[in-house]
Amino acid sequence: MAKTREIYLCSVCGAQTLQWRGQCPNCHEWNTLEAAAPRPATGRRSAAPSGSGVTDRPVPLRDVADAGHTPYGSGLKALDRVLGKGLVPGAAILVGGEPGIGKSTLLLQVAGLVAAQGKPALYASGEESLPQIKARGERLHMLDPNLMALATSRVEDVLDALTGGSATPALVVVDSVQTLTSLEADGLPGNVSQVRAVTTALLEACRRSGCTLILVGHVTKDGVLAGPRLLEHMVDTVISLEGDRRQMFRLLRVFKNRFGPNEELLVFRMGERGMQVVDDPSTFFLGARDASLSGTAVVMAVDGQRPLAVEVQALVARTFLSIPRRAALGFDANRLHLLLAVLEKRLKLNFGQVDIYAKVGGGMRLQEPGLDLALVAAVLSSYYDVPLPEKCVLWGEVDLNGQVRPVAAQDLRLSQARRLGFEPIIYPDGGAGKGGIATIAALQQRLFRRQ
Repeated sequence: MAKTREIYLCSVCGAQTLQWRGQCPNCHEWNTLEAAAPRPATGRRSAAPSGSGVTDRPVPLRDVADAGHTPYGSGLKALDRVLGKGLVPGAAILVGGEPGIGKSTLLLQVAGLVAAQGKPALYASGEESLPQIKARGERLHMLDPNLMALATSRVEDVLDALTGGSATPALVVVDSVQTLTSLEADGLPGNVSQVRAVTTALLEACRRSGCTLILVGHVTKDGVLAGPRLLEHMVDTVISLEGDRRQMFRLLRVFKNRFGPNEELLVFRMGERGMQVVDDPSTFFLGARDASLSGTAVVMAVDGQRPLAVEVQALVARTFLSIPRRAALGFDANRLHLLLAVLEKRLKLNFGQVDIYAKVGGGMRLQEPGLDLALVAAVLSSYYDVPLPEKCVLWGEVDLNGQVRPVAAQDLRLSQARRLGFEPIIYPDGGAGKGGIATIAALQQRLFRRQ
């Protein structure tokens, strides 16, 4: 027999909750929750409308009607390019990111732009009240009549808005999935059973109605999406919004996409009117760079499929400590320790009496191996106190034997560096070619001959 669960109804506003509380979570009245029998579940699901793409019986694949499933624009052409073709009806998108990174701002923008195209859009929030959502909409100038808002912590309210008498929205944004509860599951909001039940109900309803679903998910302290891993398999696209809240830029990465390429990258700038797309982020992270100073180098990094010119900085200073300090910001500190050991061994340098600090400029965080050669050049530039050429750019992986190894997307990096006018371009090419070098000794000889 199915387990019987008891629910509690508020005698004032009619809100439902799975646990008794002294104060109603909806109207905040005291001692108004009374025990009631749970709402009986229907024996059969409602029939899906024709053309929804969801049926309760098998059909020949060639006879499936695909009318009405044409992707539509989100209002941001760069976002449509990253997603593949735009927003697909019936698809589900999971957006993750740290608190305060701009997820709600970006998605309210998208909902407002979709509503401005004449398509109904629904923004459902379990974290904010309607006046708070309206205040942000006024700041973003996104108060279109087709943009509807709902503040609730119950998934049943969202489902009722999808299946109600009004027009079915083309886009539904749920912010966030961890704040909603379902009467079909036990426990507090955010636990595994509640998140799974809420997501399943929303996915089924949106696929039957043919609307696009965007779910906002919380992240853990390690930066990965919180909740069961099953969520990433249930949705069609997984997006992560990254960046430092103290910086103005945000990075949107696509980790999974059934309708387009993976590992795509989009750069936003946070402004008064919300998120603004950086059209050409190739040199965005260089900022107001002074190439006449020693200890700086430019690396042509590749994030996803997009080449970016990023500054690498290093400072070599005399130490008064018995154990010299080593610090890294923007990349793994173990990489700095490894490269310093290679420099000491292969170039006969002595770093035992100096502190060495290194960072990636612009607040970026790089993890690719092509950073090695630029980091070595920056350390040598600060060690010799000799600046690199103004338009010099480098990339390459440094082995433990001092060899410089080619990295992925080398042709893409080279063409982008030439387009931006960098010269000299130093990269691993087996010692052949105008810019190719084979070892870090060759790098030292080419850039620091007099030393």
